[in-house]
Amino acid sequence: MSLPETTLAVLWIGLTAYVLFGGADFGGGVWDLLAGTTRRGRPQRDLVEHSIGPVWEANHVWLIFVIVLLWTGIPPVFAAIASTLYIPLTLAALGIIARGAAFAFRKVSVEIWQQRLFGATFAFSSLATPFFLGTVAGAVASGRVPAGVTQGDTVSSWINPTSLISGALAVGTAAYLAAVYLTRDAQRAGDTPLTEAFRRRALLTGLVVGALSAAGLVVLHADAPDLYSELTSGSALPLLILSVASGLVSLALLMWGRHFLAVRLTAALAVAGLLWGWGIAQYPRLLPGVTLQDAAATDTVLSASLISLAVGAVLLLPSLWWLYATFQRDHPQPAEQADGPTHGDNST
Repeated sequence: MSLPETTLAVLWIGLTAYVLFGGADFGGGVWDLLAGTTRRGRPQRDLVEHSIGPVWEANHVWLIFVIVLLWTGIPPVFAAIASTLYIPLTLAALGIIARGAAFAFRKVSVEIWQQRLFGATFAFSSLATPFFLGTVAGAVASGRVPAGVTQGDTVSSWINPTSLISGALAVGTAAYLAAVYLTRDAQRAGDTPLTEAFRRRALLTGLVVGALSAAGLVVLHADAPDLYSELTSGSALPLLILSVASGLVSLALLMWGRHFLAVRLTAALAVAGLLWGWGIAQYPRLLPGVTLQDAAATDTVLSASLISLAVGAVLLLPSLWWLYATFQRDHPQPAEQADGPTHGDNST
């Protein structure tokens, strides 16, 4: 594997991690938005806050990683995307900032109106941010980002059929991952009503994401036929099949098996298969008329970047693993809590 290919593979691994971890955080905000009234939705919002509280900032490390590696390793592609798609990228950045600030301020607010204001900001930003990031992916996938600075249309590049269905799919995927993860979190906490509530949400959202994925293929057939051909009959087809099969297994586990830990793995595999299928289908063309070899930085820059990443990974990855592992362990409840009613009685 050449240095440009290694760089692209590492970048795609980082993107996958952001979708699986950061995406689930955004999805938690979507369920916060849909939880219902203050009293009825309190148990669900408490679970969302407890689940994402320790890791919501850490997950953005993956986004920073992707941006920096794209900037240094494939600079012409970074310049074209940033200049053509600056509107959805700016909106996504504002959403990330507003979401983080609102999440922090809501926890320390004592006035009801403040809690509602920051809660609404957090929830709406969690819905809007993945949508705008999805439109960026759709713009690149449909070939609407030409090479060069400010060469593409700054509006139609991301407001088009592929971008809109990609934005909707990004929101649906985030909500699905969050529902799956929260189902397991509720089960680990011993809250049966909340477990069932999020299990039903995961089933429903999984069906919606499946329908959006099928609709996306129809849209690609009309709007990006080359990408559609590679996905359905080219080298990316095995990954597409893997994604579909993993999604079906996830739904089966949710519906009949109730193996909530295993379904986390199958759900993640379904999403990763779809993401890597897109990458394989588009490779080696990154932008119209631009291949990886055309756009990659020099071997000297790529070598320095990869070596720096390897050194940093020795410090970062064990720390992230320890953080995730610590907050995913089973924590037995005190006897008086285990014997009494759970707060989830009002969640359904």
